[in-house]
Amino acid sequence: MKKLVIAYSGGLDTSYCAVSLSKTYDVHAVSVNTGGFTKKEIGHIESNAYKMGVSTYKNIDAVATFYQKVVKYLIFGNVLKNSTYPLSVSAERIIQAIEIIEYAKSIDAEYIAHGSTGAGNDQVRFDMIFQTLAPNIKIITPIRDQKLTRQEEIDYLKSEGIDMPWEKSKYSINKGLWGTSVGGVETLESEKPLPNEAYPSQLEKDGEEKVALTFKNGEFIALNGEENAPEVNIEKLNDIASAYAIGRDIHVGDTIVGTKGRVGFEAAAALIIVKAHHLLEKHTLTKWQLQHKEYLSSFYGMHLHEGQYLDPVMRDIEAFLQSSQKMVSGNVVVTLKPYHFSLDGIVSNHDLMSSKFSTYGEENKAWTADDAKGFIKIIGNQNKIYRQVNS
Repeated sequence: MKKLVIAYSGGLDTSYCAVSLSKTYDVHAVSVNTGGFTKKEIGHIESNAYKMGVSTYKNIDAVATFYQKVVKYLIFGNVLKNSTYPLSVSAERIIQAIEIIEYAKSIDAEYIAHGSTGAGNDQVRFDMIFQTLAPNIKIITPIRDQKLTRQEEIDYLKSEGIDMPWEKSKYSINKGLWGTSVGGVETLESEKPLPNEAYPSQLEKDGEEKVALTFKNGEFIALNGEENAPEVNIEKLNDIASAYAIGRDIHVGDTIVGTKGRVGFEAAAALIIVKAHHLLEKHTLTKWQLQHKEYLSSFYGMHLHEGQYLDPVMRDIEAFLQSSQKMVSGNVVVTLKPYHFSLDGIVSNHDLMSSKFSTYGEENKAWTADDAKGFIKIIGNQNKIYRQVNS
């Protein structure tokens, strides 16, 4: 039997794939932890994988890799798709796809399978990564190719002696380092919000709590003065802020295949970090750095969302973003409150507001009144010429 690697999540779709493909192939299941999985949950996924008939199961811990290769640049770029969504799920799918195909290559698999349907974004992300990194490994997608319904999959698994509680949860939850997506019947329409109970994190704290985020060259190196790896700080901040039910919203955007999509999410740490980092940048970067970062970051987020991570332009933008962070160091104080947060201010050795040249709105020491008049006359010259020629 020829060797096949399956991207296995433990859900209905990938379980159907594992059982059906085990009839023909030597199936090796692999899942990738990009945050949000406990050891107990991973053990449960492994146990189920063997019930589905796979030869081996492997879980790859890619939390640190996810941060270093993707999340770091999302922070550098203050990336929020449509000014709302921190790319919680789409970002992690890229790293999952890369890790899975590299594993398939390492065990000399001839085939690779995933459980994506033909309607969404993930099929594009997985297929593009797989095709680019391993063009000789054939991709198999039973759910997409056979256009299967959930009931057809359940009936098949029961016929194979696998009768498990496959009832679909009222809300689909996908938790990762950079946030949790929440889908339900409300997100299939345009007018209804998700109810409070749909979100995994519920309000546990009242009042206010201040937290200090320390950045060094744009990276989140410490929380409340305690240094850790950035990915650890992200998890710790999320635990604190989630108790205030912070970071809830609904994202509306365009799928890769051209349809509109709507999904709820909670991403307390991601939103706080992006906003805090952006505030620090406003104090430490020049006007033109901020302007050029804004559109390049938007392109970076869009390309990442659409599965274009391996295009060389992404490394080019990453190099720019990395370079822009040389002076983005300091502390940002944030006040956490039920359902929202506020940015108090920053302290940084690179704060351009601390310049000795002038105090905003009050006085200056770098130019005279006549200098200002001459500057204004010259900078307005083009507008005056235009009006004279065209009036």
